Amino acid sequence: MAKNAIQKIAMNAAENIAYDKLTLSQKNVRRIKDGVSIEQLAEDIGRRNLIQSLNVRPVLDGEGEETGTFEVPAGGRRYLALGVLIKQKRLAKNEPIPCIVNRGQETSAEEDSLAENLRRADLHPIDQFRAFKALSDQGLDPEEIGARFFVSPATVRQRLRLASVSPMLLDLYEKDEIRLDQIMAFSISDDHTRQEQVWERICRSHMQEPYYIRRLLTETTVRADDRRAVYVGAGAYEAAGGVILRDLFEQDSGGWFQDAALLEQLAFDRLKMDAEAVRAEGWKWVEAAISFPYGHTSGMRRIYAEAQELSAEEIERYDALKAEYDKLDADYAQAENVDEAIEAKLDQLGAELDAIDDRPQSYDPAHKAIAGVFVTLAADGKLQVEGGFVRSEDEPRTETGGIDEGEEGGADGGTRSNGDDVGDGVVVNGKPVNDSASDDGEDDGIKPLPDRLVFDLTAQRTLALRNALAGDVDIAIVAALHAFVLQVFYRFAPNTCLEISMKSGSFSQVDGLAETSWAKEIAERHEAWDLDLPDEADGLWDFLLGLDEASRKALFAHCVSLTLNAVVEPWNRRPKALEHAEVLGRSLQFDMVDAGWTPTVEFLGRLTKARILQAVREARGADSAQLIEHMKKDIMAREAARLLEGSNWLPEPLRLDVDEVTTDAGTVAGDMSDEAALDGDTAELPAFLADHADSSSEEPATLDGDEADHLQAAE
Repeated sequence: MAKNAIQKIAMNAAENIAYDKLTLSQKNVRRIKDGVSIEQLAEDIGRRNLIQSLNVRPVLDGEGEETGTFEVPAGGRRYLALGVLIKQKRLAKNEPIPCIVNRGQETSAEEDSLAENLRRADLHPIDQFRAFKALSDQGLDPEEIGARFFVSPATVRQRLRLASVSPMLLDLYEKDEIRLDQIMAFSISDDHTRQEQVWERICRSHMQEPYYIRRLLTETTVRADDRRAVYVGAGAYEAAGGVILRDLFEQDSGGWFQDAALLEQLAFDRLKMDAEAVRAEGWKWVEAAISFPYGHTSGMRRIYAEAQELSAEEIERYDALKAEYDKLDADYAQAENVDEAIEAKLDQLGAELDAIDDRPQSYDPAHKAIAGVFVTLAADGKLQVEGGFVRSEDEPRTETGGIDEGEEGGADGGTRSNGDDVGDGVVVNGKPVNDSASDDGEDDGIKPLPDRLVFDLTAQRTLALRNALAGDVDIAIVAALHAFVLQVFYRFAPNTCLEISMKSGSFSQVDGLAETSWAKEIAERHEAWDLDLPDEADGLWDFLLGLDEASRKALFAHCVSLTLNAVVEPWNRRPKALEHAEVLGRSLQFDMVDAGWTPTVEFLGRLTKARILQAVREARGADSAQLIEHMKKDIMAREAARLLEGSNWLPEPLRLDVDEVTTDAGTVAGDMSDEAALDGDTAELPAFLADHADSSSEEPATLDGDEADHLQAAE
C-alpha cells in the first residue's frame, strides 16, 4: 500500500513593490500606539534600512483581477515610517519596498496582522544587557547607543551595569533562579567574588531582599554623607585611588566610599594640615580629632575673642543710617498702602546696619600664648574650630577658691575657676567604645540590662533632666534649698540627687552625647553666661549684685542644673539619690518622650533579641512582636524601630514609674515572664511591613520605562 505523500508548504513570494503602489489596510489589528513611535522607527529605518519586509495582499477589482496596488495588513507601522521618510525627502515615493505577497489568501488579513504581533517574542532582559555590552565593546558610548535605540544614556548605563554582574549570577537569572531586582542590587559592586560570596550567604536564607543584598555589599564601606567623606571630598578620595560604589537604580546620596582605611587616613592628613594652619595663628597648642568625647574641655577656662572697636567714622555712619532707618520705618508704619520700593530701602538700610554691627573678632595675643584650640569635624563634615581654652597648668597664677574638682561647667566644660581634673584625654579616631556587655546569646528569658547600657541611658536622662531643671527656676531653688538643709541640719544625709558641691560628671565615655539636643542647649546657655561674666573673679560679686532678679534666678537655675546626677553606676550605689531624681522629675513634669528621646536602630541593636521583642510587645502588643520574632537581630532592630516610632515607649531606666507601662496595645506588665528562646532563623517580612519598607531609600527602584518583570525590546 503506497504511503500518502506529505503536502509540501509553498512560501509566499517576495517582491519589491514601489511605495506609491502600497496602501495601508484598514484590517490591521493594531489601533493603539505602543512602544517606539513612528518618527523614531523612521529614524531607525533611515539608519539601517528595513530589516523586516511588509506583508501585503493584492487589491482586486470587481472581477477578481489584480489592480496593481497592494494593501498592507501586517507591517503598518513600518509603512507609515516609510511615509515619514518620503515627506522628509529622504526616500523616493516610488522606491521599491521589500514585501511578502500573499496571493493565496488562505487566511484573513486580520489573522495575518494578529499573528505577526502575537508571534513575536520580546528579548529576555539579559539578552538586551549583553547586546548593549557588545555595542559598547565595539566602541559606542552610552550616548550613541541611546540615540540609536531611543533610550536615555542613563538607561544604557543601567543595562551595561547589569551586564557587568558576575556571570554566575547572570546564569542564575537566565534560569529564573534569581530575580531582576536582585541583579540590580548586586550591580552596586564590581567585585564578582564578593557578589558570589553574598549570594552564597543568602541563597539558602529567607532574607534575600534587594535592600539586604545592598547592605551586605556595602557593610565595610563608608557612606558619602559621613563627616569624613564630606570633609575629604569624592575628588580627593578618587585621586588617591579610592573607589566609590554607586547605585544606578536608587538614590544613593553620593554612594559609598569603598576603602574606609584610605578615607580615614586622608581625613587625618587633611585635618593635620588644617590644625597646623590654626596653630600658626599663635595658639600655644592645638588638638585635632575626627570627633571629641562629650566633656573633653572639662577643667579648662574659656576665653573669648573680642570685637574690634568702631572707629569715629563708623560710629558717625552708623548713627546716620540708624536715623534714616527709624524715620523711614516710622513713616511707612503710618502709610495705608504697601510700597515695595520703601520696603526694599528698609531692607538695604537694615543690611548695612547689620554689616557694621557684625564686627571682626580677634583674640588678645597674650591670651593666645596660654590658650589652645580644638579642631574637629562637625556632623555635616565642615571644619569646626573651638578656640580659647586654657589648661590649668598654663594659667599665669593659681586661683584660690571656686568650684570643686571635676566641674564641667556645661557642654563645653568652660569655667572661670581651675579644677584639679584637667581634661587631657582625646578620642583620636572617634570610634565607639566596644561594649562587651552586649550579648546576643540570651536564650532563657529576660536578663537585666547590661550595666554599661544602663549607664548610657541614665546619662542621657541626666542631661535631659538638667535641661528641664534649668527651665524651672522655682523647682531649682527648692532643690538647692533641700540640699542645703540636708547638709546643715542632717549632716548631709544622702537623700538628694543634686551634687551641690558643684561636681559635675562629664560622661565622656558615652558616644554621641555631645550631639544630643540637650547637650547643645546646655552649651549655648552656658556660653551666653560665660560671655557676660567678668574676666576676673574679683569683680564677680559686684556683677551678681547688679543683676536683676530674673537674671540672677536664671543663672542660679543654670548652675544648679549642672550638679544634677541621676546616672546609674554599678560601682556607685546611690538608692536615695536616685529616688530623689524620680521625685524631682515628677515635680518638673518631666518625661523623656517629651524631651525628644526615641528608640533608634542603634539603641535597639545593643539589646538582646528577647529585649527587642519585649519592647515591641509592650508598645504594640504580642501580634506585632510575633511578626518579627524569627528575624535576625540586625533586621529585627530595624523593623522594631519602625514599629516603636510614635509609640511613646521608653526603656525601664528612662521611665519615671517602672512598675508598668501604658502602650498602644494596652497596659503591659514590665516584668515579662513568658519569653521563649530565640534562634537565628529569619522570616520574610510581613505584608504590611514590606509595604512600609517600600518607602525606604534602601528599596530597589524599577528600571526606566514601562518595564515590569522583563524589559520590552524595541521593534
